[in-house]
Amino acid sequence: MSWVLTILGISLLVILHEAGHFAVAKAVGMRVERFSLFFPPKLVGFRKGETEYMIGAIPAGGFVKITGMSPEETKNMDLRLAVRAYYMKEPWKRIAVILAGPGVNLLIAFVLFWAILFAGSVNGTYTLEQLNPSIHTRVSNTKVVAIEQHKPAARALRLGDRILTVDGHPVTASSAVKAIGAHRCSGAPTEGCRAATPVRLTVRRSGHVVGVSVYPRYNVQLKRMLIGFDFGATPKRYGPFAAAATALGEMWGITLQTFTNIGRAFTSAKARSEFSSIVGITVSTQEAVTAGAGYALVIIGFVSLALAIVNLFPFLPLDGGHVLWSLAEKVRGRRVSLAAMWRFSSVGIVLLAFLVINGLSNDISRLGG
Repeated sequence: MSWVLTILGISLLVILHEAGHFAVAKAVGMRVERFSLFFPPKLVGFRKGETEYMIGAIPAGGFVKITGMSPEETKNMDLRLAVRAYYMKEPWKRIAVILAGPGVNLLIAFVLFWAILFAGSVNGTYTLEQLNPSIHTRVSNTKVVAIEQHKPAARALRLGDRILTVDGHPVTASSAVKAIGAHRCSGAPTEGCRAATPVRLTVRRSGHVVGVSVYPRYNVQLKRMLIGFDFGATPKRYGPFAAAATALGEMWGITLQTFTNIGRAFTSAKARSEFSSIVGITVSTQEAVTAGAGYALVIIGFVSLALAIVNLFPFLPLDGGHVLWSLAEKVRGRRVSLAAMWRFSSVGIVLLAFLVINGLSNDISRLGG
């Protein structure tokens, strides 16, 4: 069932993206020949009015075929059709049609992120924080939710304990970390050295208040004393406007991170090894669906945002390429030749193809174990 929901969810993102192009194209008077989920050869389809609706055999996205998307198409076209062709419309209408697709995906991501924050979903807010650590969507509490084996805490604490005081002082999660970290080794701080004095903790356990003592150990990587446990966290309470502002911040942070990762992929083998294709994205989405609604909605929102970002790259045949050349035509006051468009776009397409092939190779390796 999780795989069915995953495929339906990703397919819905594609349909809504193309529906954005479709609706605005119709609104500005363009002729839409075909609305397709996936790419040919055609599996099934039907015609209603002037538009054919179909499902293709190659599950790699979808498309809306508008009459006259290339200026070459309009040369010998019947004038009754030519007046409704894409390239016969004003640049602003073309830009509106093209931006409508990514715009729908951005809206989907925003609505899903907003809903997760406003509803206070535990799994959802955790996932948002993992995707963009600069956004803090949860507030730590002093409940012990994880204990590392073979660490000092394993002998003194239990899951579910709520820490009330550290060394006699009431604490929050952050002040407890500072209080534990204030202890020092008897000599120079080295990996695993034991504190000279124990940390005295007062905890509430199964309705009773008990005191325990534990000696912290020094962690060289974090440069502080630890006893080996994790605090719990509860989602922040967001009003509708605060949730909207945080959702926008989340989207902006993920966008910057995406561009950074793409740039690093051309210079770093490690970054390239972490790339995924639609195969890996589908597997990750399926795992999120299995993990719960909060995880799943955030991942669907992330995929929708990624779909918008990639489509806005300024290379044909991506949406960003069509926007770029419509803007160029508006600025120049005359058409840009199709040959010039494709010469410019060819470099970008080669780079994107490299990333897609690299991501597919990574996914096949991961699935193959």
